[in-house]
Amino acid sequence: MYALIGTWRMSLEGIEKSLKDLENGKSAADAMTQTIKEVEDFPYFKSVGYGGLPNENMEVELDSAFMDGTNFNFGAVAGVKNIKNPIAVARDLSKFDANNFLVGAGAEKYADQNGFERVNMLTDRAKIHYKNRIYQEKKLAMERDLKPYIGHDTVGVCALDKDGNIACGTSTSGLFMKKPGRVGDSPVIGSGLYADSEVGAATATGLGEDLMKGCISYEIVRLMKEGKNVQDACDQAVNNLDKILKKKRAKSGDLSVVAIDKDGNFGVATNIDGFSFVYGGENQEAKVYLCYRENDKTLYKEASSDWLDDYMKTRTTPLKLLEEE
Repeated sequence: MYALIGTWRMSLEGIEKSLKDLENGKSAADAMTQTIKEVEDFPYFKSVGYGGLPNENMEVELDSAFMDGTNFNFGAVAGVKNIKNPIAVARDLSKFDANNFLVGAGAEKYADQNGFERVNMLTDRAKIHYKNRIYQEKKLAMERDLKPYIGHDTVGVCALDKDGNIACGTSTSGLFMKKPGRVGDSPVIGSGLYADSEVGAATATGLGEDLMKGCISYEIVRLMKEGKNVQDACDQAVNNLDKILKKKRAKSGDLSVVAIDKDGNFGVATNIDGFSFVYGGENQEAKVYLCYRENDKTLYKEASSDWLDDYMKTRTTPLKLLEEE
């Protein structure tokens, strides 16, 4: 059995390609890495890699992580600028016994010394998003109130190969207009992602500061190890964290997760409307699903062709500066 699951519609094309690689015997680590590279390289997915939305200084800072569930090797980078594929750097760091998580200038130096490609990741389109956001705030005379889904979606991917190996990874440009140096859950093992080939893997997207409070990806795998099926583990982890946060803090940020088990079954859970994901496997082509909630359960349905068409149209429509209107 082989399978891939990814957060958000943006993982579709990468998963379609990588399913063929898994069918031909490629490893879970290779398939997952290539899937995320596809997202990082596409400029219209404005929350990951090239074209990612900038921080409040109009700088694109990227976070990424990789974990191999068979040997627990992991690598991660955070706050890196102008690195074309941070997932590739994160994976390369996983080969060491120490120095697996590098940040900022240290991560960039490592990437330069090891031949990883440098690209200016700030696109003209991202600059327009930034300038329009500033303009809107000034016009409305409002204090900045950052919302994690205003231009922010982490790509997280879990993969299972024919040999039973599981790997997972994440990549993101983080919250739009974040403070320089801010790091969310995405590169943090146990929060943004976790994999154990004897059990399964999970990855998260949402408000990183709240996802980290529950170590949510590890929690899902832990619940699976204790006997929960993958869907129940996802629902329980999200519902519990959502309720705890509301009890202790009177509010909960956006929490969304996807997971697979060692047999290729998948699960998904969210506390918001509008979360999408992609799943494909040995017996199923890659499909996009839309989530909704009923009685503390996350349910989903296949996305319609109209929804899929509108998704790409919205993301590729030419932009113009609001100040010019």
